Amino acid sequence: MRLTKLGHACVRLEKDDRTLVIDPGALTEASALDGADAVLITHEHFDHLEAGRVAEAARSSPGLEIWTCRAVAAQLGGVPRVRVVGEGDSFTAAGFEVGVLGRDHAVIHPDLPVVPNVGFLVDGEVFHPGDAFTVPGVPVGTLLTPANAPWMKAAEMIDYLREVRPRRAYSIHDGLLNEVGLSLVDGQLGREAQTLEADIRRLKPGESVEIPA
Repeated sequence: MRLTKLGHACVRLEKDDRTLVIDPGALTEASALDGADAVLITHEHFDHLEAGRVAEAARSSPGLEIWTCRAVAAQLGGVPRVRVVGEGDSFTAAGFEVGVLGRDHAVIHPDLPVVPNVGFLVDGEVFHPGDAFTVPGVPVGTLLTPANAPWMKAAEMIDYLREVRPRRAYSIHDGLLNEVGLSLVDGQLGREAQTLEADIRRLKPGESVEIPA
């Protein structure tokens, strides 16, 4: 499986000439959905969902399937082939086996409503939690860990890595950072790579890694 970082919280997974895209939001490259066979969307926030672009992709690609939570599906009303999923569900998308874990977005502030958020475990290997620190409860080889957001602090990312203890971890949710902030994330991830003796780092937009079967 090939994993490519597409900017902020979006990744592209490719296997056997099939392509799965997760969270193509407004901070993601315009080409994120090009050639996609299926799309997974964790929640409704703009940096994970750009409804107009998803709708246009669905119209121009008759085979494109979209899997997401009920709140996002409501925003995509009229878009064909949208499937609603929730925690505990499993399905096949673009040849990938996907399990759904988690229910809620992390708390930003008690005054703000908590929106639904589902994480996706792909082929039992790659876990994208969306905007949450959901612990999968099963061994995960490759974790996509949030690195920066209004709802988190660096200590939580570090604790998350140590609790999940993946063999590989690549940061997501870093599109709001400038070069100084990104360098801080690189340092934090580098220290955890040494502590956990794992491949833990930030992928630059467009950078790919091969995930062992």
